[in-house]
Amino acid sequence: MGHMTPLRRSAGLLALALALSACDQLNTNSAGINDRTVALGQKAQQTITVPFSGSWRITDYPSWIRVSTQSGTGPVRFSVAAVRQDATPVTADQATLTGTIKVSWTSGSGSGATNGTAVWTVTAQQFELTGRLVQPAQVTGLDVITRQEVRTAPAPAARGVIVKYRAGGALTAQGVNQSARTLGRERLTAAGLAVTRQVTLGSQSAAFDVSDVPAALRALRSDPNVEYAVPNVVLRPQATLATPVTPTDQFSPLQWAYPLMGYGAVWRDMESGAYSKPVTVAVVDTGVRFDHPDLQGQLWQPGEGAMDVIADTTNGDGTGADTDPTDPSTPGRTAGSHGTHVTGIIAARWGANTGVCAGCSPSGVVGATYKANVKVLPVRVIDASGNATEADVTLGIRYAAGLPVTIDGVTFKTPHPAQVINLSLGGAISATDAQPMCDAIAEARAAGALVVAASGNGYGTSPYYPAACDGAVSVASVTLSGASAPMHSPFSNAYPQVQLAAPGGADPYSGAKFNGGTFNGAAYPDMILSTSWDYVKNAPNYESEVGTSQASPQVAALAALMLSKGVTTGAEDTVRRLRETATDLGTAGRDDQFGFGMINAAAALNAPQVSSGLGVRVQSSRGLSFQPKLDSTGAFRAFLGEGTYRVTAGSDVNGNGIYGETGETRDERTAALSEESPAVNLGDLTPR
Repeated sequence: MGHMTPLRRSAGLLALALALSACDQLNTNSAGINDRTVALGQKAQQTITVPFSGSWRITDYPSWIRVSTQSGTGPVRFSVAAVRQDATPVTADQATLTGTIKVSWTSGSGSGATNGTAVWTVTAQQFELTGRLVQPAQVTGLDVITRQEVRTAPAPAARGVIVKYRAGGALTAQGVNQSARTLGRERLTAAGLAVTRQVTLGSQSAAFDVSDVPAALRALRSDPNVEYAVPNVVLRPQATLATPVTPTDQFSPLQWAYPLMGYGAVWRDMESGAYSKPVTVAVVDTGVRFDHPDLQGQLWQPGEGAMDVIADTTNGDGTGADTDPTDPSTPGRTAGSHGTHVTGIIAARWGANTGVCAGCSPSGVVGATYKANVKVLPVRVIDASGNATEADVTLGIRYAAGLPVTIDGVTFKTPHPAQVINLSLGGAISATDAQPMCDAIAEARAAGALVVAASGNGYGTSPYYPAACDGAVSVASVTLSGASAPMHSPFSNAYPQVQLAAPGGADPYSGAKFNGGTFNGAAYPDMILSTSWDYVKNAPNYESEVGTSQASPQVAALAALMLSKGVTTGAEDTVRRLRETATDLGTAGRDDQFGFGMINAAAALNAPQVSSGLGVRVQSSRGLSFQPKLDSTGAFRAFLGEGTYRVTAGSDVNGNGIYGETGETRDERTAALSEESPAVNLGDLTPR
């Protein structure tokens, strides 16, 4: 019996060690918690249990990792989950994600207490999405196919053969009455081939229409007097590409939003003079700096319909409501002019400025409307401190639409009613409280005006008003992603009333710099650059801002261009065409982040083709975009997180680098990746 006890103890210790290994326990010692690796594999989450006596706290972990509990006393127990999309690079070429969790611990008490920090390395294997683009392409960025192994669409069948006889051979020997047409027909007939048509191409060559081209070539090439016999191939006309217009204004290379919407093609189209119908866009905002050199000739002036509806004499200009909506200087004011910024997005003039001040840019920026017959009507409703009352916004909407408004007993009515009204303002108020503004928008729509409004910058899902009013077109913001397709701007509110999206940029603190522009030798952030005012120096300047305030005027400008060209004639058909031609992003169909998609100026305005080529874009239902690299055969392999993805293979004819938009060839597939479905092969994608 004395020899049995140690054996039983050894067996018990072995069983305990096996149990710890199987339960994914952390190695521990009496001093505290040790470092280790947590391998999730392709699992969504894993529970970690660590025997421990003392207190512990998680002090750091990456944003793509979620932990269920961050501190405690006694055994360490929490779940680790991986949100893989948050760490997936744009190139989608990282098969395994790695991050670290730091756990600080204290064991014991008083003078005998010990403490330290354990580093846990978390690894998560990505899911895999594969496919192949089967047509040859020349594309931009990461999507480059440099060889011809990619399968091409079959060419039309040859319609017959062409034969040429050698000089001084059969034709001379047979006599002057013989010809290439006669000799060729005889050879083909002898071979049992029917000739349905023949054409003399020269003294020694002719073309023959035959149904069996290979047999005809064999018969003719067997004749030693034939110099050559070739198929009469069918050639297709090549599309003539227009040259996109690229502005030369000093800061225009930093204005990435216009190329993204296909404006190079639109501006080329504009040079034909077709955008001749007069259109007024009302910017209901802070007012504007009429003295900005880049806005000269682009605005309806005081006395021409411009209006300040703010009756409160403490609004910054000290005059109350009047016909001068200048955004005023006030003591201590340092922020720029919001209304001037919004106005420049729509209508900043092209080329050299007149009356340029010392140190000011000689040409500045450009606006979307270029040579079109479009003017901006400034309507001031936001005071110098950046605040607007609902009553003033209501008055401003009605006035902009051409309806009479009475302020302090005086009635005002603009001689230039706006066909398009832009509202880059709003707040998270209730639908009940917003009713006066919603009523004004309904009246404006009834008067024929299209009202476009910013969806809000609340980083959430709360509806912002007046954008969420019935009758308003609520506009969300997108920004560059580094991939072919843009992505949802994180600050842009997403809710059911969102109808469209447009470039509004990225928070400068995000570090996003995908636009390729440089300023003073440094990469420029993905912000929207436009006209503004330096209130410290009391001089014109140019500022970059981000927000749905910058996205909304992009839609207003495009709506004005559609009306100016005559593509549409009123608010209803303009909204409909904006939706129908938008580039669908995120979840297929309308969604809360993008509405019906990002506006596509080239498609909406039937602009000419300025580029060609094929490529692939990958988008997640969360609004993120990825760009897997194509190899020489057109194949791609994307390592992605869990979720639903849309893969679009298509052409790019408007030069914006987004493949398969409205009016472009496309082949689109959807795939869902998860722990249960870790790999999906989409097969061949053939844009048609």
